[in-house]
Amino acid sequence: MWAFSSTEGTKAGHNRWERSLSNVSGLMTLPTATYRIQFRNGMTFDRACDLVPYLKKLGISHLYASPIFTAASGSTHGYDVTDANEIDPALGGRAGFDRLTESLAAAGMGLILDIVPNHMAASPENGWWRDVLGFGRQSVYAGHFDVDWSEPLTLPQLGQDFERALAGDELRVTLDETHGNFAFGYFETLLPLNPSCYGTIANRLDDPVATRMAEAAAVTSGENFNRAMHDILFEGGDRAVLRQKLEEVSSDRDFLKRLHDEQHWRLTHWKEAARHLSYRRFFEVTGLVGTRVENPPVFEDLHRLTIELVRHGQVQGLRIDHVDGLAEPKAYLKRLREAVGPDTYIVVEKILGLAEVLPDSWPVAGTTGYEFIAALSELFVDGGGLRRLDDAYRSVAGEVGDLEAGRRLAKRLMVERNFAGETGRLVSIAAGIFPEINSDEIATALTELLIAFPVYRTYGDGGPLTWQDSAVLAATASQAMVKLGDRRALDHVLKLLEGKVEGDAAHEFRIRFQQLSGPVMAKATEDTLFYRYNRLLAANEVGGEPGKAPDGPEGFHRRMAERARLQPHGLSATATHDTKRGEDARARLYALSEGADVFVQAVERWREMNRPWLKDLPDGAAPEPNIEWMLYQALAGIWPEDFDRGQTEELRERFTDYAVKAVREAKLHTDWVEQDAAYEDAVTAFAAALVSPENDAFLEDFQRVLQPFIAAGYLNSLSQTLLKLTAPGIPDIYQGTEGFDFSLVDPDNRRLVDHARLTAWQAEAGPIAKLQAAALKQRIVGIGLQLRQRHSDLFIRGDYLPLKVTGSRRDHVLAFARVHASDFAIVAAPRLMFGWLDPGVLFAGPEFWEDTAIAIPSPLHGLKADLVTGKTIEPGGSISVAALLGSQPVGLISPI
Repeated sequence: MWAFSSTEGTKAGHNRWERSLSNVSGLMTLPTATYRIQFRNGMTFDRACDLVPYLKKLGISHLYASPIFTAASGSTHGYDVTDANEIDPALGGRAGFDRLTESLAAAGMGLILDIVPNHMAASPENGWWRDVLGFGRQSVYAGHFDVDWSEPLTLPQLGQDFERALAGDELRVTLDETHGNFAFGYFETLLPLNPSCYGTIANRLDDPVATRMAEAAAVTSGENFNRAMHDILFEGGDRAVLRQKLEEVSSDRDFLKRLHDEQHWRLTHWKEAARHLSYRRFFEVTGLVGTRVENPPVFEDLHRLTIELVRHGQVQGLRIDHVDGLAEPKAYLKRLREAVGPDTYIVVEKILGLAEVLPDSWPVAGTTGYEFIAALSELFVDGGGLRRLDDAYRSVAGEVGDLEAGRRLAKRLMVERNFAGETGRLVSIAAGIFPEINSDEIATALTELLIAFPVYRTYGDGGPLTWQDSAVLAATASQAMVKLGDRRALDHVLKLLEGKVEGDAAHEFRIRFQQLSGPVMAKATEDTLFYRYNRLLAANEVGGEPGKAPDGPEGFHRRMAERARLQPHGLSATATHDTKRGEDARARLYALSEGADVFVQAVERWREMNRPWLKDLPDGAAPEPNIEWMLYQALAGIWPEDFDRGQTEELRERFTDYAVKAVREAKLHTDWVEQDAAYEDAVTAFAAALVSPENDAFLEDFQRVLQPFIAAGYLNSLSQTLLKLTAPGIPDIYQGTEGFDFSLVDPDNRRLVDHARLTAWQAEAGPIAKLQAAALKQRIVGIGLQLRQRHSDLFIRGDYLPLKVTGSRRDHVLAFARVHASDFAIVAAPRLMFGWLDPGVLFAGPEFWEDTAIAIPSPLHGLKADLVTGKTIEPGGSISVAALLGSQPVGLISPI
């Protein structure tokens, strides 16, 4: 961990950011609340149209859409864009999009689009990429992608090396009749061939159509080439004969080998990508190629339709995916702001580290809100219980129970294996700049720097580093030096990162290091460490720091005051498509820290009960104790309150799928690159046994033990929901989470939402006591969002005022006020309520709260009403928590 070296520097940076934010958000129409919709998987524009009345009534101001531009066939998420200037026909196309925006406009609602400037699909379905495959660096789109053209383009698509694939008759030359060209075929994949080799094919085939295609290929290019090939292929000749001849010639492996060598690309085994790849990829995904959006013509091509939609008034906001992947984020954001104007709401997907703030020069409203989730974690996790969990977990987990040692191992794995090619390229660049330094010494220094990096990246882009980046780099260098015997190589690398070396090579090193440190951090932490270190899964969340001791209400107040100052208009999330589990599953698992002794004793009992389900393997029994500990928590998070032993098929399928993904992500016994089938089968069988009706004794005990955790989890859910609705920031509701969401990590969290049930709940009237828990959560969401709409200035511009709580139960409630001029709202949310709730009751009675009271400043003394129940709060200098929360779960108070 690190801290800023200069308090004055921190203050100055904050002030600059405040001015920048004020200049941006003061001109735009800010959302009251956003509702994230995951298009695809059954969600279309027309289906979204049907939701508009429901969302309007709920209090949503802006629909927040996942990527809508044309993506690879069968895409489940839309981030693999194939055409950035076409709205995906699979979603309803432009006509369907127009219907949606018309519906939103009629309801007085806006639309925020998730756009993907960092990468596109590396697929022949992508017309720009197809052109690059066919024409290489002569393609008009060669500069659109981040490709190293010092060698042929590597395509890691084979299931084995090229020679074996060739010997196994997996490759062929064929016709791509969709696009009208010769292609190299590998199963369903058709790769366009270099037009210069058409003559070779024609000579070998002795076919008139092939000959005409070769003659035309010699004199045409670009769009004219595609049109000419298509005309020849479909206007004359016998394609069936041509296909037959191509099939026959494909049996000549030497011919295929020579043809392959004539291409602008080389097919390679997919496992080679980590060691060598000639283009920048998104994280480890070779199917997503990095773009050169820092170049103005590329920016214009990628954003043509986006800008058109904004200027036509159909889109009011943008979410920028993976901003840390861009070569020059600040320059990109400034160019985007100039293109879309000051009225457009912009947020960036950015994971902030501890004490990190957004660069003050970025013209955006804030982030997508992961830091808000981290703040909630530290509020709802009990510090004392966490220490007891830690003692028990370390005795079970062994070496993997050491968080910092595990972090270092995970990062080293990423640097030396998963991103070995990217690291090697940096070493080569630095060695070329500093020939006097041994390459191995440079590699060691780079490795230690990347391991020690405490945040995703710095943002040097041609000049000196900012105060924040300088502090990060200095702290990182100090930590790296502890592991190095000689600092000469490190000092040279630091000069490059500080911008103290001139030249193109030095600039490239700086940019590529900054583009690599983020993926190393993300894959090592979120997608490795968080599946290895399983002390408390609720703390293993994107943007979270599971090793940090929770600091309760005081820490939450401090963070919210800072949030009100630095990004009051950023999104406040509790769930996204990338979070590790549903927000209500996380809220339930927070309670494990409160009932640590109960959980630890139960795990000891469950391990003994389930010992017969373990499988003896050469490396020991599987799953190992660490994974078993993780599985009990994961299952507790999704356990249905009304569990029916006769209907476990869906639960079993979801849980076993998660178990396999979790152990692959952990990369200890199996992973995505090298699967250990025997180990995975053992884990899958064990996970299935945990929900099997045959495991009667365990199921009965598990159900019994979970009851107080389920109750405390429900109340945690309602509390965190109210906090999101009222704390600084714009509340973002992930689809369906206005009701309860006990999902696991994707793809489990992308299942279709039952909006019919949610709409039915919305129509229910009557007191909250008659509502089931999930409908009560939706009711609270509606109350909070409607208050935000009626008092928008209060929540957009209002101060955050912590309120003092006194009395014997003061640690069990968080209270604050939002204040703007004479307007205000008071919030009271319980915490740490494990063991204090009766079955089926979502509040502790007045006797629990005893003398606990919330101190009310004099400007807020007047007559008030609680909006959750409608009861009156008498004027005065304090509010009795027993009177407020003794008969209801949370309190939201507004002046009458």
